[in-house]
Amino acid sequence: MLLLNRYGLGGLICAVLVTLPAAVVPAWGADDPGFERMAICQDSWLDWQKNDPARLKVFADRFHAAFSPHDNDPYFLPKANVSVAGLRVVQAYPGSVGMGVGFSLLVDATFDKAKQTLAKQLGKPLVKCDASDGMKTCELQIAEQRTITLMAPDDPKNSQTLIGCYYFYEK
Repeated sequence: MLLLNRYGLGGLICAVLVTLPAAVVPAWGADDPGFERMAICQDSWLDWQKNDPARLKVFADRFHAAFSPHDNDPYFLPKANVSVAGLRVVQAYPGSVGMGVGFSLLVDATFDKAKQTLAKQLGKPLVKCDASDGMKTCELQIAEQRTITLMAPDDPKNSQTLIGCYYFYEK
């Protein structure tokens, strides 16, 4: 109201137009390359555990600075906005998901968008895809004990996808 009284309607409109872009900018910040590298198998905590414990500790410290546990659930929640490959991270699974051991992130993106984004990041498509038992999955083996996996419910209303690097997976 102060702007309206002091500068008139034009001043108020100008103030709104100046501050509006800040409100429209996505709420999450820049991508986190460390978490992205871990989720797409470019880095491996399994390898670091065996060969470079100091590097693993640095990563673990960064992870705990960025995420906090969610009660007794197996996932962690971002303390602030985190994104990988331009996709907002909703949850992080630093050790396992069900029978899979690895590192994965639940991102706010449909399965198709996550698949397309990941293929662009990797420079190659995820070729081994399946839709069964109410789930859509794709995977790409990068190396022995390193498989990039995408998983999401086979539901058109679903807007979140799990992206992860798995070292062992029990089917």
